[in-house]
Amino acid sequence: MFPSPSMTITRSVLPNGIMIQLKEVHNAPIISHWIWYRVGSRNEQPGKTGLSHWVEHMQFKGTPTFPGRTLNKVISREGGIWNAYTHMDWTAYFETLPADKIDLALRLETDRMCNSLFDVEEVEAERTVILSEREGSENEPLFRLDEAVQRTAFFNHPYRSEVIGEVEDLRSIQRDDLFQHYRSFYVPNNAVVTLAGDFSSSEMLAEVEDIYGAIPAGNPPSLSMIEDTPIKEEQQVDVSGPGETTYIRLAYRAPAAAQEDFFSFTILDSLLSGPASLNMFGGGGTTNKTSRLYRALVERELAIGVSGGLQATIDPYLYSLTTTVNPRHRPQEVIEAIDQQIYRLQEEIVPDVEIRRAIKQARALFAYGSENTTNQAFWLGYAEMFDHYDWFEHYLKRLEQVTPEDVQRIARSYLLKTCRVVGIFHPDGRQAEVER
Repeated sequence: MFPSPSMTITRSVLPNGIMIQLKEVHNAPIISHWIWYRVGSRNEQPGKTGLSHWVEHMQFKGTPTFPGRTLNKVISREGGIWNAYTHMDWTAYFETLPADKIDLALRLETDRMCNSLFDVEEVEAERTVILSEREGSENEPLFRLDEAVQRTAFFNHPYRSEVIGEVEDLRSIQRDDLFQHYRSFYVPNNAVVTLAGDFSSSEMLAEVEDIYGAIPAGNPPSLSMIEDTPIKEEQQVDVSGPGETTYIRLAYRAPAAAQEDFFSFTILDSLLSGPASLNMFGGGGTTNKTSRLYRALVERELAIGVSGGLQATIDPYLYSLTTTVNPRHRPQEVIEAIDQQIYRLQEEIVPDVEIRRAIKQARALFAYGSENTTNQAFWLGYAEMFDHYDWFEHYLKRLEQVTPEDVQRIARSYLLKTCRVVGIFHPDGRQAEVER
């Protein structure tokens, strides 16, 4: 379902600073409620990485009103689903419930905003859980490769660390560090509440204003753009670990989502590696078999698979090309083949028919990622985390304005050998350790 003037969004900013966005969707008797906080790994300092993700975990440990052991039962018995996500730029929580039970989500999240307990014993138990989670991730080749590439691609920016945090920090962070992070960022004037579903906007707004409006504003830290030193020469990163498969990740600095270049870059990514959805938790998919790298790598049996990654972020992040190498070929052969396709984009004007196909595929993915009530509530808040909801409303229109000359300019400006990180995962043949 695409944005249109008939799909009215009700917006309000309460005196305490909390932003409310509502969208009536009357195709089923359900409502999806999201609360977004402008805090993620981007807001962490060296020595305290992983705070945002850990705080998210602690939000499921309960309040005096909603003890942790009862939370899941309370949602489940009402026929609802819920979850949470921590990203580089934000943390989000959602509940999708029968329409007549949405008061539960409102009461739960206002309570968690103010009254989460952060019990010392629970903090220590969760330390073990998160360290185990990280150790499990380290058994995954692409996690190891991604972490090494990020550390090399950024010099000072917090984007250089994985959201889960560094092992040393996870061992040293204390309860008061977590609680201070929570109290600093979990305040109304650092939050966006979004609801989509079967309700009357005027009635729902009154209910939301009543329950969220009573919470005092806080003093969240500034969220101005963070600059980082540009990559000035190609960096090579070699990582080894358990497994039998070689992976390559090429990473280039990419524009922030609010920058105009992001939309041209989105079309370039679709042409090069295949269309991808920005919806982070589902919403259909489509093949990348028409992409240039699929034809150049997979069809020629240089690689088993190839994918691209362009994320919508507050600050310039990374555009990555990840390849699963065919064991009959050397990594350098694959890199050379990728470079040939990038060179083509830099030197040849892309036929307009390819641009049109990429836009058509983006439109299809956009529809898949916006089709259900939970997804529509997601989009109401997601775009606010790095820009504004207008970004979402005009997303397709801005893609349709991309020209072949724009794609060539992006390839020439961003996809330079001298401004990238080349990461290679070399398998050592060992089996990954099984978690106990």
